[in-house]
Amino acid sequence: MTAIPRRRTRRAALVGAACALAATGTVLTGCGGEDPDEGTNGVGKLPAAQIQARSRSAAESADTVRLAGNVVAGGRTYKLDMRLKADGASGAVTAAGTTFQLLRVGEELFLKADADFWTGAGGKGDDGDTAAGEKLDGKYVKVPQGDPSYKKFSVFTDMGVLLDGLLTLHGTLETDGRHEQAGLRTVRVTGDAGSGGTLDVSLDGKPYPLRLVRAGGAGTLTFSAWGKDFTLAEPEKDETVDYGKQLPTS
Repeated sequence: MTAIPRRRTRRAALVGAACALAATGTVLTGCGGEDPDEGTNGVGKLPAAQIQARSRSAAESADTVRLAGNVVAGGRTYKLDMRLKADGASGAVTAAGTTFQLLRVGEELFLKADADFWTGAGGKGDDGDTAAGEKLDGKYVKVPQGDPSYKKFSVFTDMGVLLDGLLTLHGTLETDGRHEQAGLRTVRVTGDAGSGGTLDVSLDGKPYPLRLVRAGGAGTLTFSAWGKDFTLAEPEKDETVDYGKQLPTS
């Protein structure tokens, strides 16, 4: 019988030990298991705090994003579907069962809604009827920068403010496995085991945030179309109404 070289026996024993370790939960290549980080951007190997930091950094470096979902603020739920960039945004906001369109180009903010929206906001004509609401129905109304509504609505169009305020987890950060969002692989980071929110970070391409569940049931949001440019332009004059110095208020 041919003797097996001692070095080969020792090497086989080491490989066997490594594969036994893999069976306990540590996945190693070369033992028949798949490396979950193969072909990824590598952030899945990092501690939770570093994953969140890389994700925030990627978001801050992006020129554009599409944000959709629900946000609970001030006891009211807002449904958002906004495309955002540094110098403007366009999209829809739904609150209290009413949907309105927002468009910001530079510093110019426009709001478009139906007559019921304006009538409900107190839009009465001089004759006491709903003439103002009918005038504004389906038109882009230019929001004066000095009007209280400008600050209220422009926050939904400010990419920097929205991302800074939303991409926050509370409490002790931990990772919570690998998941998938819109066909992309993600690693999930939780705050206080989920009670402080959860954030799914892309493992494909840049480590962009893809899904956020806010703490305290304050809404769930998805992020997509990172870095995909889109055109912003002020509406045509025949689509626009300049209401004046102040909009109707509720």
